[in-house]
Amino acid sequence: MTTTASAGTSTEQVRPPVWFTEADCRLEDFRASVEVTTDLGEHPYADAVEQGVLVYGPRLAEHVTTPEGRRDVQAELARALSEGPGVVVLRGAVARDVVDRATEVFSAMIADQKAAGVAGGDHFARAGANDRVWGAADKLAVRAPEVFADYYAADALALVCEAWLGRGYQLTSQVNVVNPGGQAQTAHRDYHLGFMSSEQALAYPSHVHALSPLMTLQGAVAHCDMPLETGPTLYLPHSHKYPAGYVAFHRPEFTEYFLAHRVQLPLETGDAAFFNPAVFHGAGTNTTTDVRRTANLLQVSSAFGRAMETVDRTAMAEALFPVLVRRWAQGGQDAAAEQALRDVVAMSAEGYAFPTNLDRDQPVDGLAPQTQAELVLRAVREGWDAGRFSGALRAQDERRRSAVPAP
Repeated sequence: MTTTASAGTSTEQVRPPVWFTEADCRLEDFRASVEVTTDLGEHPYADAVEQGVLVYGPRLAEHVTTPEGRRDVQAELARALSEGPGVVVLRGAVARDVVDRATEVFSAMIADQKAAGVAGGDHFARAGANDRVWGAADKLAVRAPEVFADYYAADALALVCEAWLGRGYQLTSQVNVVNPGGQAQTAHRDYHLGFMSSEQALAYPSHVHALSPLMTLQGAVAHCDMPLETGPTLYLPHSHKYPAGYVAFHRPEFTEYFLAHRVQLPLETGDAAFFNPAVFHGAGTNTTTDVRRTANLLQVSSAFGRAMETVDRTAMAEALFPVLVRRWAQGGQDAAAEQALRDVVAMSAEGYAFPTNLDRDQPVDGLAPQTQAELVLRAVREGWDAGRFSGALRAQDERRRSAVPAP
């Protein structure tokens, strides 16, 4: 780490390096970040601190009846997610009867998937161990709009989303059912950098590591009662404060520490947990023989994670492909040609795997599906003809479309 001191003072300010390395992942530094106490006195709207996690009850609604009160509550929630433990639980966030109606719809979706022979994958657990409904937000809205409207009219959800992201946020959701005997996920951070390998994360400068968790809010609504034996989510409060965590969570010593110090809170139907995506976490093991632990996982994105203009990158890729193939062949395929190829592809093709349709476009060789840019690079290096490339490009576009049929 780099240290700087102000002139005339002895105060040192520790700055992260511009580029993290594996050597920056020191367990003793991590412990200093997480081995702290969550102070209830600093969070007057919370009802309790349970295992380091802030818990908010129904009385929260009493404080948001005026614009000033709502803003004060949201300020506390934002601080809890950034400076505090990084995890909050909202008891009774969605009415139980509304949750039960949504569960019926989700269960029907899962039954339809099984009848069609579809098995949902998982980023951090063995494929097929759990039941998944990817892209559940638009599927629920189209299939049961009345249920969707009742469910997302629960103001507790909007309260915390706006507290972390401001206005204009966008919702996605995935239903996760951990069946009896389903094993725990590996400890991880979440979207964006959390869906990358250590090598991929190291390719981003440290200020992007700091930005990533500010762009997304993670949450989950319990769709059944979740006593500890059902395996509700494991958390390590305050772990979001560790700068190199998107690299560190891949290392075994950090995994071992997580397993030894994680916390786990039971939930009841309609409770919601929200957390900073940089918090180390993972679903727990369902040790029951008869409970299908069901949660609606919410991933809420900042309005600012998008470009200013709409760009047809598929059309760009098709137009540029013959030029790239010719230049690659003429350039001798040396380091300079490789750099030129990568530079043009970076400016034209879609270099990120998301958003996509994880029903059809599932990860195969990593935590994320192949990007358009990766497809272009492979096709150029392997000398594909234009027809093969265009077909693969269009097939990739088709996999990324929403599963909801166009009207």
